[in-house]
Amino acid sequence: MSAPARLRSSRHCVTSALLAALLLQCPGVVGSAAEHWPQWRGPLGDGIAGTTTVPRTWSKTQNVAWRTPLPGRAGATPCVWGDRIFLTSNDGSDLVLLCVATTDGRILWKRTVGGGNQDARAGEGNSASPSPTTDGRHVWSLFGTGILACHTVDGEEVWKFDVGERFGRLDIQFGMTSTPVLEGDALYLQLIHGPMKLDDQTRTGKVIRLDAGTGRTVWEVDRVTDAQFECKHSYASPFIYRDADREFLVAHGADCITGHALGDGRELWRFGGLNGPSGTNPLAHDQTFRFVASPCVVPGTIIVPTCKRGPTVALRVGDDLAGDCSSNPAVVRWVNPLTPDVSIPVVADGLVYMLHKDGKLQCVDLETGKDVYMERTHTAQHRSSPLLVGDRLYFGSNDGVVSVVKAGRTFELLDTVDLGGEAVTASLVAVDGTLYVRSYDALYAIRER
Repeated sequence: MSAPARLRSSRHCVTSALLAALLLQCPGVVGSAAEHWPQWRGPLGDGIAGTTTVPRTWSKTQNVAWRTPLPGRAGATPCVWGDRIFLTSNDGSDLVLLCVATTDGRILWKRTVGGGNQDARAGEGNSASPSPTTDGRHVWSLFGTGILACHTVDGEEVWKFDVGERFGRLDIQFGMTSTPVLEGDALYLQLIHGPMKLDDQTRTGKVIRLDAGTGRTVWEVDRVTDAQFECKHSYASPFIYRDADREFLVAHGADCITGHALGDGRELWRFGGLNGPSGTNPLAHDQTFRFVASPCVVPGTIIVPTCKRGPTVALRVGDDLAGDCSSNPAVVRWVNPLTPDVSIPVVADGLVYMLHKDGKLQCVDLETGKDVYMERTHTAQHRSSPLLVGDRLYFGSNDGVVSVVKAGRTFELLDTVDLGGEAVTASLVAVDGTLYVRSYDALYAIRER
């Protein structure tokens, strides 16, 4: 069996196990787990939809089941469970969590979770940038101000606290945009930040496990690095890696990527030198840049974006991935000289798709790291991450254009859908035959009519 085929087979086994686990978590929910989108990158955290039946042709008006205006221009990706959609937004200076009906787009409830919304630079989000997460009974929302809350799916507050007060004041230039990851009864966070002073050696990065039901801290571990200045900051999100032999939490930021034991948070491995002082490491580049794009995990491989003008590194997951393996060539599958600055990669059928901020889509061979193609889609800034639905990739731009690209080794731009200037920085979501598009102005449900 070829390596890509082995990866597909392994991914299928992991998919079946995780989907079964999702159903066990919520026995009262009717329907298969493939009909849910519980967190930012979907049921498996890979940006791949279970449904393949979304409309092939659509526009701002064609095949639009409903369009719901939103109170603010946030870029958080919605999560979907059954007949409910959950999304965060600002409403003026308030930071809110909304529940929307999948059937007709009605806002079922809205809760003010906190205040003090702050807009980042033009087109780069606000305090409602992290995406919410649900298990069908509860929904968790984190905001860039540090407020983290748990509500029931009916909008009742279960618990709420300020992560900055509990784990140390957040010191990050554009607010904490990292999205927590839910795994069973555990909610994992990475809070990687620190003073932007070249002579300040203060280290404030932490990796944390909470009891999702109560908000209690199960463990917190310091994540010490040698990062300097803005490199101390990370806007990336953690992910769970799992294959037939191992599982761990992946944390990304402050010049390195690390793996942590789910049970107690101890560091299992570290690969550093990803953004160190220029000239000391073949992977290094400008130390004043920071990680924004999150890693992509698939069985056997972790695709590691770095910073703008830096490389993408593919790590081989195996026995050699242990301790500080920064200088161990055995763990490096390949290094590609380009990296997406914001968007997380998508891996499917032996190909890695990386969307660059300028709208170029790079397709790389998973085994070799060599470019298959590098093509322009739409000339504008892109901050959403690609969604794969069947054989099509979907992603939006800051000037409101959604590009649709055929998956495979030959580049083909199938369609561009203009939303009339409504910026799309959230990732698109596809569930049960419906494509959900969140713009700065509204939430769209695209389905056959």
